[in-house]
Amino acid sequence: MKKILVTGGCGFIGSNFIRHALENYPDYRIVNLDKLTYAGNPGNLTDIEKNPLYRFVKGDIGDAALVRQVFAQEQIDTVVHFAAESHVDRSITGPAEFVQTNIMGTFNLLEAAREAWLKDPSGNPSGNGCRFLHVSTDEVYGSLGETGAFQETTPYDPRSPYSASKASSDHLVSAYFHTYGLPTLITNCSNNYGPYQFPEKLIPLIINNALLGKSLPVYGDGKNVRDWLYVVDHCEAILTVVARGKVGETYNIGGNSEKQNIEIVHTICDLLDEKVGLLPGGKDRRSLITYVKDRAGHDRRYAIDATKIRTELGWTPRVNFADGMRKTIGWYLDHKDWIASVTDGTYREYYEKMYGGR
Repeated sequence: MKKILVTGGCGFIGSNFIRHALENYPDYRIVNLDKLTYAGNPGNLTDIEKNPLYRFVKGDIGDAALVRQVFAQEQIDTVVHFAAESHVDRSITGPAEFVQTNIMGTFNLLEAAREAWLKDPSGNPSGNGCRFLHVSTDEVYGSLGETGAFQETTPYDPRSPYSASKASSDHLVSAYFHTYGLPTLITNCSNNYGPYQFPEKLIPLIINNALLGKSLPVYGDGKNVRDWLYVVDHCEAILTVVARGKVGETYNIGGNSEKQNIEIVHTICDLLDEKVGLLPGGKDRRSLITYVKDRAGHDRRYAIDATKIRTELGWTPRVNFADGMRKTIGWYLDHKDWIASVTDGTYREYYEKMYGGR
């Protein structure tokens, strides 16, 4: 039985990963370490909290003693490291937290794994099959022009405090493989969407506002391009890398679905008009679109070349964008109580700060 430590498991991707893993891999025991910040919602996992193969530990990866304690108590042999401050806008207004969590938190996890898994400083392993998978982002590569795609060999060129902190943690993880022989893996993924995503990110933000008849803020001209991946496909890719990836390697994970931001907004508006009807007065939801001042350092285009994970490990995304968006919007329509529970006064204060003056 694998004993997996998942960090940030109450967040968007982490909660989807835990649910998917427990449903499909009966020989996995999962320990979820989560600080429960604004984006970590224990309600995301209420349906599995009594599963005997699941344990939740409230705690901060910045607490080195706690991290070591969890490793020792649970005899952890696999780490899937999601925990991170991840929203670019927040990193611009408050970068210090990103440095602490994304860099120092990752360092604490690496040190705990090194202590638990390696016999001596030269890197002789104390056991076979251990894996430390660090979940990262395509944003570490910077911005693309109109053509081309990020490969695993693309030089790093982060443009925001968020992407710089993730790039730093990537380098730390790689260094622990080369210096100590720690069995690390890195995945760099494109934009995810799906159930349980906190509505500061584009897709759930637009869904929530469109349902409420509020303005739909779009940065700049709306033509920034991202590659979109349904979250469950990402979870399966991670499990594939854990099972069959070569230690020390990086794998790019993409959805083969490049879209301009304004295309995403139009798709959401049209699907909601179809599913729930037009706004009062017969207006369609595209009428709510408002262009706001662009984000500082806003990268123009990201695209992932996922050839390596496809050819070496046999993974490809199963859910196309059209089907994924219908699934996602259907989930949010069926879980309006979840949206209400996470968009409390603190969220509204943040929203006004980010978009109200633009």
